[in-house]
Amino acid sequence: MDVLWQSSHIAGGNATYVEGLYEEYLKDPNAVAEQWRDYFDKLPTVPSDVIQMGDVPHSVIRERFAQISKMRVRTEATVQHDSQATDYERKQVRVLQLIAAYRLRGHQKAQLDPLGLAEREHVADLELAFHELSSADFETVFQAGSLHIGKADAPLGEIYTALEETYCNTIGAEFMHIVDTQERHWVMRRMESVRSSPDYSEEVCLNLLTHLINAEGLEKSLASKYPGTKRFGLEGGESLIPMLSEAVQRTGAYKAQEIVIGMAHRGRLNVLINILGKNPSELFAEFEGKVEYESSGDVKYHQGFSSNVMTPGGEVHLALAFNPSHLEIVSPVVEGSVRARQERREDKGGELVVPIVIHGDAAFAGQGVVMETFQMSQTRAYRTGGTIHIVLNNQVGFTTHKREDARSTEYCTDVAKMVQAPIFHVNADDPEAVLFVTQMAVDYRTEFKKDVVIDLICYRRRGHNEADEPSATQPLMYQKISEHETTRKLYAARLIERGLISEGEVQNLVDRYRDALDRGAPLVATLVSEPNKTLFVDWSPYLGHDWTLECDTTMDMQEMQSLAQQINAPPESFPLQRQVAKILEDRRKMGAGAMAVNWGFAENLAYASLLKDGYPIRLTGQDVGRGTFSHRHAVLHNQNDGSAYTPLQHIAEEQASFISYDSLLSEEAVLAFEYGYATTMPQGMVIWEAQFGDFANGAQVVIDQFITSGEHKWSRLCGLTMLLPHGYEGQGPEHSSARLERFLQLSAEHNIQVCMPTTPAQVFHMLRRQAIRPLRKPLVVMSPKSLLRHKEAVSSLEELSEGRFHNVLDETDDLDKSQVKRLVLCSGKVFYDLRAARRERGINDIAILRLEQLYPFPEAELLKTCRQYPNVVDAIWCQEEPMNQGAWYSSQHHIRRVIHRHKVDVYLRYVGRDSSAAPAAGYMALHMEQLNNFIDESLGDIPWGH
Repeated sequence: MDVLWQSSHIAGGNATYVEGLYEEYLKDPNAVAEQWRDYFDKLPTVPSDVIQMGDVPHSVIRERFAQISKMRVRTEATVQHDSQATDYERKQVRVLQLIAAYRLRGHQKAQLDPLGLAEREHVADLELAFHELSSADFETVFQAGSLHIGKADAPLGEIYTALEETYCNTIGAEFMHIVDTQERHWVMRRMESVRSSPDYSEEVCLNLLTHLINAEGLEKSLASKYPGTKRFGLEGGESLIPMLSEAVQRTGAYKAQEIVIGMAHRGRLNVLINILGKNPSELFAEFEGKVEYESSGDVKYHQGFSSNVMTPGGEVHLALAFNPSHLEIVSPVVEGSVRARQERREDKGGELVVPIVIHGDAAFAGQGVVMETFQMSQTRAYRTGGTIHIVLNNQVGFTTHKREDARSTEYCTDVAKMVQAPIFHVNADDPEAVLFVTQMAVDYRTEFKKDVVIDLICYRRRGHNEADEPSATQPLMYQKISEHETTRKLYAARLIERGLISEGEVQNLVDRYRDALDRGAPLVATLVSEPNKTLFVDWSPYLGHDWTLECDTTMDMQEMQSLAQQINAPPESFPLQRQVAKILEDRRKMGAGAMAVNWGFAENLAYASLLKDGYPIRLTGQDVGRGTFSHRHAVLHNQNDGSAYTPLQHIAEEQASFISYDSLLSEEAVLAFEYGYATTMPQGMVIWEAQFGDFANGAQVVIDQFITSGEHKWSRLCGLTMLLPHGYEGQGPEHSSARLERFLQLSAEHNIQVCMPTTPAQVFHMLRRQAIRPLRKPLVVMSPKSLLRHKEAVSSLEELSEGRFHNVLDETDDLDKSQVKRLVLCSGKVFYDLRAARRERGINDIAILRLEQLYPFPEAELLKTCRQYPNVVDAIWCQEEPMNQGAWYSSQHHIRRVIHRHKVDVYLRYVGRDSSAAPAAGYMALHMEQLNNFIDESLGDIPWGH
């Protein structure tokens, strides 16, 4: 028995069984087998005062076994010579140890590679001899412990066979890393009770074969029609189609109403045709270029699609997310879309909307966004009730030949262990095993609301794409593949041998699919021809609007002041931190008109006004409740008990929802999630705030491939708002710039809005405009840092109540415009530096204009403002960013066109920092020197010749 407690996996896998025996022994020693009674007799006695009426607390039992494990002082040799120990007792313990070893490491012996090329590590503790057992013990009956074989005792030969069949056939399960005992035992029971090979009916088997025929048939048809054309075919991984079909039907049987699928390009066309029911004629037209282009579009194997299919539980809406070639980046996008759909349905448990994400093996192991997405899976802001992950495992990735070049772990799926997800490896050439693990995965996700992974181990019959020659880098693998029969042929042969179908009937199914494909009709039998439109997101109110669309962002003064008092008053007996209490006190004064309005007041008031009018708001980021610079304080914290109170959630009974979450320390996955959420939730606002603007660098893939281009590639509208703190305060190169130049370089075809507001009133109206105006375009805001508390960056209540967002702000000082000789145009914080210096120097002939919206560029408004200065002879663009950064390169042609229309002979000059590799200086003294230099130049004498 000591040996039992020297093995951690014995304790984990059979502790419950042994503890149960010990409890029965304490109640009645004769209730357990003689061998166990003899052993328990030798253990330290349980004090009689803890045994009351035969009920022994489990804590006592566990403590007693803990003591036993600490008292292991005798060696195994000593135990063997103990006169009271028997050989049977030792072997009984070894049998339990064998069972635990198979549960823990059986997957390493499983037959998972369809090609039989994978080199597997020798696993010593799966051998009988390792446990001092042999085939000579096969007839001996042992207690089976927690092994689910339908009996308490069984011969060792039966136990061994059951373990081999369950854990070492074509399914390899990893689940012993899961801490939760209930989850581990759930997997054990499901697999061991049927030895991982349930008996499926003739109908189920023939249905599997039909799906394989369809999957293979599409690839063969496309290969013959369009030879050499890239399509990233599914050949070698055809089992994905019956797997997905079963996942959809079984999920629907659990009453799910929506399934969102994400995947990269391999097999995507097959999924579109054979799972979602896309019309083959549409796909053929795309191959042949017979498509009308309304925008730039995207290649065939990146396109999304949606349809409705019928399942045993009712109609289910399927949505295949659009995806660029950045492979795994679609994973958090899918999660965001799912979360939005769940919230719309008030589906808090994730029963009604389910995510399924299909990965590539090399990308799953190699791309960090996979880890980030797993890390999000159980957090408050991002959980979706568990995701079904399918790894389409080619075993070779892109062109990598050896596993040690692709990853540092045995399996590509090892990253999933970080969230204790069960992992089911399965040989794709065994369709019935594929079906079984799919059913387990769906059931596990439904039962435990956690992520689950299926590693579909297959191969790639062709190269990375159809124009690639893979044998150049994998000669042995592709020699084997050329000799290997397809999954469809192998499975058809199995069914023919079992007498379930004849060769002629198989050929008839092949011919029937080919004929249907040639007719160009949808090929999914469960496709709903007249779908239930209530399952769709209604985007119609947001379609067809132009940038010139105006909206009213004014607000009744009395209503605004009432709201201001409401959101800045904490509950009674809710002690606040001293500085926070002072902030709220000041805000109440602002609401009463006794103090000028600052940034935090205006921003929170904008949210409150929208919530009251029915516009929901979701605000996330690494420090959004408080705000990185302690300006927002949308969430208040009780200083006595740590509880939180969010005033914006308590405006009115019928208000819209306000969700504020401090996110995990991620940019890429979080921003991708929020993009997915915003593309599925058109009403209201979805806001992501970077802790510092340059943190968006970590999410550049999301910005490039989704936010700025998604509408023109895939016609996907998105109203996501990004708040990116930006401003040069001498803090060095890392936290000064939000890289304005990158967003302006990506701006085209009215794809996004880029704003740099400089007053509280401006941010108030900008935020309200983004929600109220039925135009769903991403809004990128260069938000301030020092301006949050700048004594002059304030507004009046009237400016909030009566104003609007101005794309251009005119001169604020009382200058005689006819006397102005120079226009200094700028954006952002530098305005306050320029104005302070001009006032200090008593200059009256230089006007400072602010561009508050840099894209779409407000040429008409800027021209109208400039024309108020009839005698201008000089014009400057001044920015605090280096010349090769900021707005200069992207905006100078717009500004020059305006200046030229106003004054033909005036040439726009640049004033600012010189071009620089780094965004900003790292030394405060150098920062100040640069600042003073370009202020002097901006306000200095007009150069000769003007």
